[in-house]
Amino acid sequence: MAEPSSERPARPLALTLGEPAGIGPDITIAAWLRRRELDLPAFYLLGDEALIARRAKALGADVRIAAVGAGEAAAAFADALPVVATGERATAEPGKPDASSAPAALASIRQAVADVREGRAAAVVTNPIAKSVLYRAGFRHPGHTEYLAEFAAVDGRVPQPVMMLWSPRLAVVPVTIHVSVREALAQLTSELIVSTVRIVAAELQSRFGITKPRIAVSGLNPHAGEDGSLGHEEQTIIAPALKLLRNDGIEARGPLPADTMFHEAARNTYDCAVCMYHDQALIPIKTVAFDDAVNVTLGLPFIRTSPDHGTAFDIAGTGKANPASLIAALRLASRMAAATL
Repeated sequence: MAEPSSERPARPLALTLGEPAGIGPDITIAAWLRRRELDLPAFYLLGDEALIARRAKALGADVRIAAVGAGEAAAAFADALPVVATGERATAEPGKPDASSAPAALASIRQAVADVREGRAAAVVTNPIAKSVLYRAGFRHPGHTEYLAEFAAVDGRVPQPVMMLWSPRLAVVPVTIHVSVREALAQLTSELIVSTVRIVAAELQSRFGITKPRIAVSGLNPHAGEDGSLGHEEQTIIAPALKLLRNDGIEARGPLPADTMFHEAARNTYDCAVCMYHDQALIPIKTVAFDDAVNVTLGLPFIRTSPDHGTAFDIAGTGKANPASLIAALRLASRMAAATL
C-alpha cells in the first residue's frame, strides 16, 4: 500500500476532543509530549482547557497548555499544547461520562470541520467517541462517518461517505458499514459497490498519489459463492458491478474469496481491498495492524482521519493508553493534506 507525500501542509491539523471521559485526552497529551522525538505535524485540540489540565495532572504529565485561536496554534505548538475553546465545558472524570460529554464531543467535531472548510486547519483528526453516550443525548447517526457526511451536504444532498481503514501493510474498505449482517445483505447492491469503488479509486489517486490504483474486491459468500453453489450474490450483484468498473478503466479484480485475500503475498497484489460488510474488512486489518491502523473517511470535501480504537474507559486517566494509532492518524492526515495542495 503506497503512502501519500511526506511533505507537510502549512496549516495545523484540527484534533477533536472525542469522548471527554475516554482516552482521547490521554493520547492527545502523550502524542504532544512526543512531538519532537517523532517530528509530528502541528495540531491543536478543540475542547475544554480545564479538562485537559485536570487530565494532565491525573497522568502526572508535564504539559504546558496554551489557550489559543486556531490561527495561533501552529506557532504555539512547539512549546505548548494548543487548545482552542469550543464554548462547551467538559466536566466528566476519567471513565465516567456525564451530561457534559455529548455536547462537548459534538461541538468539537462541528468546530473542527468548520475550521478546515474555512481554511484555518488542513484536516480533521477525530479522537474516539462513545456512541452509547451520544445516543442517550439524542444523537441519531450510526457513527462518526455518517455524522461527518452531513457537514458536506450541498442543497440537502448528503455525499456517500466511505470508511477506509489504512495501514502501511493493508488498506480495506467495507461497502456496508455500521449495520447488522442481515441489514448489510439488504443494502448490498451493484450500484453501491460501483459508487464505493469509484470513490476509493479517485481518492487513492488524488490523496494517496497512486496513479493506477489496484483494487481487490471480495465475494460475499464462502469461497466467493463457489460458482453459485454457496450463494448467487457474486454472480448477480458483485460481478456486474465489476464489469461496470472495468469499463470505467478502474482496475478492480474479483469477486475474490475473502479467506485467501489477506495473507502477505496476496496483499502485495493490490492497493486496497473492498469488502462486502464490516467485519469482513476490519478483522484482517485489526489482525495485521492493530496498533497503527487509521480510520480514513473518503468521499468528503475535507480530509478526516481517526485512531482505529475506542474510548477505553477502563484505562482512561491511568497512563496506560497507547497513542500509536493517534500518531499514525496525525501523520496520515498531514501527508494527505500535503498531497492535495
